[in-house]
Amino acid sequence: MNSLLLRLVCGLLFAALVLGAVVHPPANLTQGLGMLLPGAMLLSYAIKGPRRSLVPKKRVPAPAPTGSPNP
Repeated sequence: MNSLLLRLVCGLLFAALVLGAVVHPPANLTQGLGMLLPGAMLLSYAIKGPRRSLVPKKRVPAPAPTGSPNP
């Protein structure tokens, strides 16, 4: 799945969670704290995106040292 699409979906889910909390506030502090973890995870993923690229990067071999003598 495209990472931009995934970030957009996570952002929309976070917005829906916030709007739901504003319209129907949690009954007690425990419910409010329980909503913070998924909300923080969705917001973090929407901002930062996936940690790793889906396509692995090819490693470039290190350049060979040149044998220039020091005078």
